[in-house]
Amino acid sequence: MATQFGPPIDLSALPGWKTTTLRPQRAVFAGRVSTKDQQDPRASILRQVSAASERLEDDAEFVAHFYDVESGMLPPELRGLGSSEMYEALAIPVPRAGGLQELLDQAEHRGITHVIAERSDRVARAMLTSLTVEHELEKLGVEVVYANEPTGGTRTGQLRTRRYSQVDAELYKHALVEMSMGGQIQHALAGWNHGRPPYPYITVVDEHAPVRDTSRFGENRPKKRLAPHPDPRRFDAARELCRLRREEHLKSADIIAILSAAPDRYPITGKWTHNLVEGLIANPKLTGHMVYNRKATRTGRAGFSRWNPISEWVWSPEPVHEPVVTVQEWAQAQEVTAALRSRVDAEARGLSRIRATAHRLGHTVIQVDSNGSHAVYQVGGRRLVLPTPVPDMIVQQVIEDMERGEV
Repeated sequence: MATQFGPPIDLSALPGWKTTTLRPQRAVFAGRVSTKDQQDPRASILRQVSAASERLEDDAEFVAHFYDVESGMLPPELRGLGSSEMYEALAIPVPRAGGLQELLDQAEHRGITHVIAERSDRVARAMLTSLTVEHELEKLGVEVVYANEPTGGTRTGQLRTRRYSQVDAELYKHALVEMSMGGQIQHALAGWNHGRPPYPYITVVDEHAPVRDTSRFGENRPKKRLAPHPDPRRFDAARELCRLRREEHLKSADIIAILSAAPDRYPITGKWTHNLVEGLIANPKLTGHMVYNRKATRTGRAGFSRWNPISEWVWSPEPVHEPVVTVQEWAQAQEVTAALRSRVDAEARGLSRIRATAHRLGHTVIQVDSNGSHAVYQVGGRRLVLPTPVPDMIVQQVIEDMERGEV
């Protein structure tokens, strides 16, 4: 930083008058467009490059361009996951060296000295993410520059301007989420479906739903409701598998065996699976109500979604499509499912204790046979018949017998 309190005579000819560096100035562009549906990526990236270029040194050019067509709410590791075919189809006339994550990965070996973006929310809308990116680059000696920030003044003034801008970006992010969530809630309350239709249903366009004018990015998706599948046997199959869980307390494997034994009565494309059966039993849309917010998809882990508590689900006030089961029947099935899982967990805990002791003593525990209420295990040179699940008292007795060498 130059100082206004210089020497009394001209000393600019002396060695060490200015700091010099052997590294050439190598600046790269960083940019982002929310999504290809919400903005025009071509126009937006070109405009961002033009704005960022204003902060280049005289006659300098960007040595590379890093940009994503992704939501700014995503962390770096989840950005830029779009296929190369997608970016080619967008026909953005700016050569792309990668996205934000590639910029962080390549900054050091590319010898980058400056990263210039139009403004901070082009790096990320979340303040923590943009601060983390700045911190990681600064450790490598890379300066982050935002073109919309004023030049000159004190460092504290520059930081205050930057942090205010980052706070605004994060507040805008939360405002977008709140407005989007509110819209999705109204969408569900009106009875319009989210996602793929469950097994016994199809989706049909709601001819009475309001239609917005076509946007500049194509036609708006029509509102759709659930309707019974043209094959009425699907309704019967869904109703039966729910009954088997609710009334007979059957596990998914037993339900799959029953449904698979009568393919003409319970049709399925492919085959019945554990995930399909359990997913249908747990799906509240089978009650005729439209239900939203069952899962949190933005969890910070790619491909991973988390179940929200039932208290956070949004239900339409009245049934909006033909039900497979009543709400009461659906609730009873969830109680049975919880009891079955608790039983499996208890069984697993008891057996894990037995297996741990057997392993310590040099034995293995192998299940030989099972009839649902009891199972036969081979432990070392002996066979044991244990109830399912194994009570803690019996678990402790088996462990003590193994330690005494009686098993």
